[in-house]
Amino acid sequence: MSIWLIAIILGIVEGLTEFIPVSSTGHLLIAEQWLPRQSDLFNVVIQAGAVLAVLPLFAGRLKMLARWREPASQALLAKIAVAFLITCAGGFTLEKKGFKLPENLMPVAVALLVGGVLFIGVEALLRGKKGADEISWRVAIVMGFAQLIAAAFPGASRSGSTIIFALILGTARPAATEFSFLIGIPTMLAASALKIYKALHHPVAGAPHENWAALALAAVVAAVVSFISVKWLLRYVQSHTFTGFGWYRIVAAALLIGMAWYGWR
Repeated sequence: MSIWLIAIILGIVEGLTEFIPVSSTGHLLIAEQWLPRQSDLFNVVIQAGAVLAVLPLFAGRLKMLARWREPASQALLAKIAVAFLITCAGGFTLEKKGFKLPENLMPVAVALLVGGVLFIGVEALLRGKKGADEISWRVAIVMGFAQLIAAAFPGASRSGSTIIFALILGTARPAATEFSFLIGIPTMLAASALKIYKALHHPVAGAPHENWAALALAAVVAAVVSFISVKWLLRYVQSHTFTGFGWYRIVAAALLIGMAWYGWR
């Protein structure tokens, strides 16, 4: 299969799943059961393309944050910074311990299943309750740690993990979704910058040569698709729960377990 077609397919998968709570990393690993497996660098950089695409959708919030002298802006910036630093510290620890993404489907299936059950259970408990529209310090700190769950367990979903914990702590769905996106922007951009730096300055002996043109194409495709999917999700959470995503995750997990049972990797 052409590398360009592979880049387009993976870009579409990434764009559809990066901010929707179904795990972009998990879906990329699934797609690569049929397609040639790409490098960790490839997967992280196309995530950055998806992240950059959502910036225009938060223009109002970003302008508010730019007015950093205002107390409300300072408080939100501080919460974003703390969540980001928690994730950075944990990610650095995982990197030092030599953490690698799994190459088989079972860990992804388990993480999808657990997250799906949690979404359905949490939404059942919250039925009829109105959550808080403001992000507390407790929620910001917990969401910083929640991002590490997705880093350690592909299939858990960065947005899914952060949103679930925010809902459990009493945050309204729109506020939880927005803050998950806001802390995801510096997190994914920093991860991408680090991966690019390492690939350029500390290449791994024997590693395949990175096709930067194909990577750029995948990132652009991911950006376009991500913009559309995030715009839809922001409207969706105004009047819907995450239960549907929970059932999707359970069905996807069941399919993956079946595939693993019948001899897939």
